[in-house]
Amino acid sequence: MKRYFLSFLLTIYSCCILAQQPAIIPQPVSIQVQGNMPGFQLQDGTELFAADSLVRSSAFLSAYLKRYHQLNLKPAAAEQNDDVSRIILEVGNIPGAFEDQYQLQVQPKVIHIRGNSAKAVFYGVQTLIQLFPPVDSAEISIPAVEIIDYPRFKYRGMHLDVSRHFFDITFVKQYIDYLALHKLNYFHWHLTDDHGWRIAIDQYPKLTEVGAWRDGTIIGLYPGTGNDGIRYGGFYTKDEIKEVIRYAEDRYITVVPEIEMPGHAMSILAAYPEFGTNPGTKTRVAQTWGIFNKFNNVLQPTDQTFKFLENVLGEVIELFPGPYIHIGGDECAKIWWKQSALSNRIVQQNGLKDMNGLQSYFVNRISKYLASKGKKMIGWDEILDGGLAPDAIVMSWRGEAGGIAAAKKKHQVIMTPEMKTYFNHAQFLKEDSLTAAKLTTLETVYNYDPIPVGLNPADAAYIIGGQGNLWSEYISNPAKAEYQLFPRLDALSEVLWSPKEQRNYTDFQLRLKTQLKRYELMEINFNKKYLK
Repeated sequence: MKRYFLSFLLTIYSCCILAQQPAIIPQPVSIQVQGNMPGFQLQDGTELFAADSLVRSSAFLSAYLKRYHQLNLKPAAAEQNDDVSRIILEVGNIPGAFEDQYQLQVQPKVIHIRGNSAKAVFYGVQTLIQLFPPVDSAEISIPAVEIIDYPRFKYRGMHLDVSRHFFDITFVKQYIDYLALHKLNYFHWHLTDDHGWRIAIDQYPKLTEVGAWRDGTIIGLYPGTGNDGIRYGGFYTKDEIKEVIRYAEDRYITVVPEIEMPGHAMSILAAYPEFGTNPGTKTRVAQTWGIFNKFNNVLQPTDQTFKFLENVLGEVIELFPGPYIHIGGDECAKIWWKQSALSNRIVQQNGLKDMNGLQSYFVNRISKYLASKGKKMIGWDEILDGGLAPDAIVMSWRGEAGGIAAAKKKHQVIMTPEMKTYFNHAQFLKEDSLTAAKLTTLETVYNYDPIPVGLNPADAAYIIGGQGNLWSEYISNPAKAEYQLFPRLDALSEVLWSPKEQRNYTDFQLRLKTQLKRYELMEINFNKKYLK
């Protein structure tokens, strides 16, 4: 009995200690609270000193304070002025610095954020924002702390599917802000699929004239209870794409476009049926989900098709300056190749074993083209079928097996297993709105680790990070997207940023309570069950 009572006291003590720590998500590497020192009083007109090279960080901080706290920062002309309270942002060498490491010091007269890169300073700003109280106030009291911090993984990503349901650039930019606040650095933009083509391509105008629109959508959970018969669609102009990319760059986020191939191509075939295995058959943009073998959605791997894809990718590459192009490669319904005499002839002519070999042949040709343009190819783990293309990066979604196999073959891997990181799944056993019929709880996300158990250190080095995915079959508006995203995005951010040994779900839940209040301040929609 005494042992249980002692354990209870230690638990209470531990919770009290944790509660005294600033509520920051993701949890920094090191936080030292200066309990014997007064904090910093931030008010309207507080000075901000930052070099021109740090305008992205200073602009983000200033905009946040003005929008959510109605406070204006005053640009400072000089770094030193002991008589004036100020915030200082600077790039400088930090002894023993890790990549993107920053140091944040809060003292009574100065807040000092120093990073070993401009990007690191930006991450420091995101931490500073979480030191603000999550309420609207004319003056903000910030506790005296010293924080040293850096990310665990190089690739920290979040995905958004805009094919099943389309989101305008106003929300896409807001979505990018959410990633920035959580120190994520890659936005995976799923631009094409069976259900709609969302990017303007000058050489092929019918991709958006025809492929961006469907004549109806199923009602309810797949297979549905009917079809609404409502024409639905939309697409982004090239100017809109450029605007989103600039917006993301200002937040140190790289946009990764996904152009699906060789499957999930009904939006292509509706516009240009000559690139399919049955060029004389009329195809329509998909109106239902989960169609893989039911309808022909596979591109025929001919020289004509590859020329089309190279032209499309050429225009995509001109728009997106980042190093990666995602080509999908998943759920290719090879039955349509098997039924095609031309596909079988291509298999024979190229000495391939089977249709898995044909997929590998397809992916390899695209990979070579992208490499010739200085880009690296990412694909879902099905690109392992028949053999990986050189330098291909594997996004492992069907569990961890694909990622493990790729890492052992010395290929870089991004872990995104469906049952751990898909935010279109239900969050609770009983949901109050329609979701995919699978369960991925907040705790499941938090307890996931991207480094698979049993992978030796040499192979584990090829796991460059992880990603969350938001597929939009049952997400038709921004409020529902936020509802599915938060607070599982918080859990994911801590998985990808914070040291594994410091992660503690009980502590995370305590810090999350403050974060949820901040979301209320920001008018972000989330499931209110988390407030209980």
